[in-house]
Amino acid sequence: MALQDFIHQLAWSDLPDAVQNQARRCLLDTLGAAAAGRQTEASRIAHAVAVDLMGGAGGRLWFDGREVSPAGAALANGLTTDAFDIHDGYTLTKGHAGAAVVPAALAAPAAPGWRLADLLTGLVVGYEIALRAGRALHASACDYHTSGAWNALGCAALMARHLALTAEQTRHALGIAEYYGPRSQMMRCIDFPTMVKDGSGWGAHAGVTAAYLARRGFTGAPALTVERELPELWAGLGRDWLMLDQYFKPDAVCRWAQPAIAAARRLRQEHAFDPAAIVQVRVFSFHEATRLATRRPQNTEEAQYSLPFPLAAALVHGRLGAPALTGDGLGDPLVLALSERVECLEEAAYSARFPAERLARVELTLADSRQLAAGPLEPIWEAHTPPSDDELREKFTWITEGLLPPARRLRMVELIWGDAAAPAADLLDLVAGPPAAG
Repeated sequence: MALQDFIHQLAWSDLPDAVQNQARRCLLDTLGAAAAGRQTEASRIAHAVAVDLMGGAGGRLWFDGREVSPAGAALANGLTTDAFDIHDGYTLTKGHAGAAVVPAALAAPAAPGWRLADLLTGLVVGYEIALRAGRALHASACDYHTSGAWNALGCAALMARHLALTAEQTRHALGIAEYYGPRSQMMRCIDFPTMVKDGSGWGAHAGVTAAYLARRGFTGAPALTVERELPELWAGLGRDWLMLDQYFKPDAVCRWAQPAIAAARRLRQEHAFDPAAIVQVRVFSFHEATRLATRRPQNTEEAQYSLPFPLAAALVHGRLGAPALTGDGLGDPLVLALSERVECLEEAAYSARFPAERLARVELTLADSRQLAAGPLEPIWEAHTPPSDDELREKFTWITEGLLPPARRLRMVELIWGDAAAPAADLLDLVAGPPAAG
């Protein structure tokens, strides 16, 4: 399908059942990550700045209740989703589309008669454009850039659809988004974890703003990732659905740490031992994973871009949600002591298989001299081992527990998995209301 037809003419009925269901899965999972992200200081700051600097009408801050401009909503909601590292991702782009695409899709006012089907179809457009732009950019750029550099194009595409831009305006919107999308260096945040994260908030902001600029006549340089790079990949629009290859996260930490966490959990499940009895943990993984070196995180960002700390926390607590990665959880004495016993070593064979595969092997030595090993393993919930719908709904429940009233959580799930002809505004009202609102 031609690019412009895909953006503007794709209909809900054109989508295979699996793609329709995946759109629902990605929407629910991203909103759950954003609800959890509202607990973070990064989200609080982002929402305050959106109100201070990007006020206006049409955009709404999620789980907040305040109204701002669409660009302000895209920025703050994207930063909020990125703040709690438990959103979906795509292996070959080494990053995330949904953290920007979902905030962009819900950034503008609902058009008259806008249905859930329209929202979900727009999400598919955004994911498919973003993931292709990401693969094209990684194939043509010498630096390892954050996701905002390429997911901005998916946001521009879905907003061009929402605003009913012309073909020429849409071309300019994509060009503006590519030009202004944040080309930030991902490994800087890995080595020095802070709130800047993966750039998806700025990708959402750049993409939404690009579409509004193009509607007013602002022009942009051609988007090279769309018009020049990997033409065979772009030729598959409407036929090859890349969003079916999304992975999902069971834990709120960098995906690179999750193969080691999966191996450690397997050892915990298969062998009866007290975490306090662990004398040494040796992790063999790919190079990028070994760069996640923080042992005593001082904040959520350092905890999420760590391997020793969340691995230790998983051995002690099981799930890695807000309690383990925020507040008092960062000072747990047993977790910190165990974190100091974790040694991360690069395995050349695993580095050679990255990013298509992310592998780790874990070896434990216990106080009784037992030596245990597991791996190599991938993270769970990869594209070829996806969670079931029920597992994703259960994940949504536990990461929003205590944050949203049960009736509101249930209603969000029912709407997303319900009649596609339902008004999309009903879901937006649930997402945008203050956290305590039922």
